[in-house]
Amino acid sequence: MQIGVREAARLLTVSEKTIYRWIKDGRLPAYLINEQYRFNKAELLEWATGRKINVSPQIFEEPPDADRVTLPAVSEALEAGGIHYRVAGKDTSAVLMAIVELMRLPDEVDRTFLHQVLLARESLGSTGVGDGIAIPHVRNPIVLHVPRPTVTLCFLERPIDFGAIDGKPVSTLFTIVSPAVRAHLHILSRLVFILRDLTLRDQLARQASRDEILATVRRAEARAVTEPPAAPREAP
Repeated sequence: MQIGVREAARLLTVSEKTIYRWIKDGRLPAYLINEQYRFNKAELLEWATGRKINVSPQIFEEPPDADRVTLPAVSEALEAGGIHYRVAGKDTSAVLMAIVELMRLPDEVDRTFLHQVLLARESLGSTGVGDGIAIPHVRNPIVLHVPRPTVTLCFLERPIDFGAIDGKPVSTLFTIVSPAVRAHLHILSRLVFILRDLTLRDQLARQASRDEILATVRRAEARAVTEPPAAPREAP
């Protein structure tokens, strides 16, 4: 999970100079280990998502020594998690509780604990990524003991203040649960990339049908693995 400055610059499609500037300004989460800056890949992706910084498709690449367990597509995880409409809740805690109750989880999963963990994750920083969308998830997914990754899409009955970076209320939530860190990062990175699709954004805004949304997610994910990486650039 730990990567260096060069890799971080490649994934965020900026120059290494920009990475160092962001670190100096206190804007980018980094760890100084043996006099070298290191980054957690999942944290880096979350940070970029919250600031609408496009990430390179190369973030999907698996390391050469990774085990070859088949990881699900976002569309598969979304089909497994389900799409729900008119979910009630007047604040973050109530909405997350309603979502947890709707999630397709094994009987042995403690839903109260999952709600507390999701709420604790929000206390570290909102998972609202802007434009009325949030991606609640557990920072340490391995504690959930679920058989496979799922993404549960919920449309709220009323938008709520989620502390999103753009200040807009949230009405669309993709909640991720997964049995392992690698699967979590795989789903999160692909979901972030897919949410750049303008057709999907329009469908989410008008709360389109399940079939429409799933079809668009499949098309967008197919493009994600073929889009060439962007050239490094300077950033403000």
